[in-house]
Amino acid sequence: MADTPAAPVGSLVSGSEIARIAGVTRAAVSNWRRRYDDFPVPVGGGVNSPLFDLTEVQAWLDRQRKGHDVSQEVQLWQTLRGAYGDDMIGGVADVAQLLADAAEGVPEALPADAVRLARALAESGSEGEVVNALAERFTDSVRRAGSDQVTSPRIVRAVRHFAGEVAPDATIFDPACGIGTLLLAIGPQHGPRRCGQESDERSARFARLRAGLTDRARVDVVVGDSLRGDQWADLEADLVVSDPPVGDTDWGREDLLLDSRWEFGTPSRAESELAWLQHAYAHTAPGGRVLMVMPASVAYRKAGRRIRAELVRRGILTQITALPPGVAASHALPVHLWQLRRPRSLGDAATSVRMVDLTANDPDGSLEAQPDQVAEVSLIELLDDAVDLTPGRRVAESHRDYVAEYQALKQELTQQVRLLAELLPALTAGVGAALDGPSVSVADLVRAGLVRYGDPEPVSVSDQLDTDFLQGFLRSAANIRRSTSASGTFRLDGKGARIPQMDLAEQRRYGAAFRALQEFEELALRVAELSKQTSALARDGLGNGALSPTE
Repeated sequence: MADTPAAPVGSLVSGSEIARIAGVTRAAVSNWRRRYDDFPVPVGGGVNSPLFDLTEVQAWLDRQRKGHDVSQEVQLWQTLRGAYGDDMIGGVADVAQLLADAAEGVPEALPADAVRLARALAESGSEGEVVNALAERFTDSVRRAGSDQVTSPRIVRAVRHFAGEVAPDATIFDPACGIGTLLLAIGPQHGPRRCGQESDERSARFARLRAGLTDRARVDVVVGDSLRGDQWADLEADLVVSDPPVGDTDWGREDLLLDSRWEFGTPSRAESELAWLQHAYAHTAPGGRVLMVMPASVAYRKAGRRIRAELVRRGILTQITALPPGVAASHALPVHLWQLRRPRSLGDAATSVRMVDLTANDPDGSLEAQPDQVAEVSLIELLDDAVDLTPGRRVAESHRDYVAEYQALKQELTQQVRLLAELLPALTAGVGAALDGPSVSVADLVRAGLVRYGDPEPVSVSDQLDTDFLQGFLRSAANIRRSTSASGTFRLDGKGARIPQMDLAEQRRYGAAFRALQEFEELALRVAELSKQTSALARDGLGNGALSPTE
């Protein structure tokens, strides 16, 4: 069968992979699990994403002949693929046209076998079931090809969850509706007015026909590029939902520089997502909301900082949710769901932004955030130089124990400062420059086999020469001058360096002092870093209210 991929590599398979092996939909596999007591039990995965033993699955399919009998649905898909090739959306749209307007005749490109199979499937079920099955199969095939052309079922589930209850008389708008997946999935089946726009004529046609065949009235999908040619100029929706195109640098910026939709700033060519966001907000009624799927990078990219700041400053941005990795269609990177609300009045604006970080969750698991996954962040906290709206960062900061962390840093700093003073060696007046007396060059010591060049500093290989004494004098001012090139580069192993001649006991006294100074310098760097961390934490805590001065 042309549409049945080879069995996946490995011993465990998911429900989706079983569906592809058998040439059926995921819903059919779910039905098999409920109807057949002998269907293989899960051997791994989670409750919402079980995994099955491939050998057991193949044996069960052989017994049931599920993998041998090609369903009419699969036959229809294969027939469409043979007739339409890569233009599968045109094929499914023609099937929808056939089922919706039987009196209008058969679409010219639709093969006779496809007509027969589509009508047979509709008679055994319903027209709506046929188009939904084709839409599901189209979505799955596009996702497997690694395209963002469609909205994944997981994205639909997430948007539906965060949209919550939608009033039956609401107006819902999707400015980049594709085949209508989000537009038709959000809100009650009956009642809402649904408006959409899609640049691809075939997708828009299928969305309209799908709405009618699945018993959704008051649906109007128009064709056109929403950013360049808005067909809903006067529309004010109660809810705008969208999973718009991403990474599009040719979205029309040069032609739209003075467009009134850019209320928060004109997006750069690289920020098409912020153009879609402002377009959606321009079509939002007072009190209405926007739920838009965005790449995670929109939350922190430098080019969009000014627009993000305006959304925050005006109290329009209400929530950003970082969804679990694997929710998006063609990659495992997390995406964000941005929520905006148009205030009814000046006093109705948001005073904080709710940050939700679900990136540790299973993509098919619960979308209810735990207390440690949520942070209510005040607007003033967000309006820093970067205006970084990444939920993970803000959630981590919100649940930070400032008091305990400040006390621990303060205690460590106190101990290290005390130790720092103790490390300074006891020194007294010397008798003159040590190198003015008898000395020997490092080159001579190397030739004599008393010193070898280590990594990175020369070391003694003789019990007659103390290494700390050697390296301490190599770092002296006189030797630094000898070991510095004309370009200003210091070479610690410079062969022109000289070492004073002293007996071993005297070497060791000097070596101990040099070693103590080296430890002092290293600890001083640590104290400086601790001081920086402590002061930054204290300033941050005082500023956000997590810390307060003692009386």
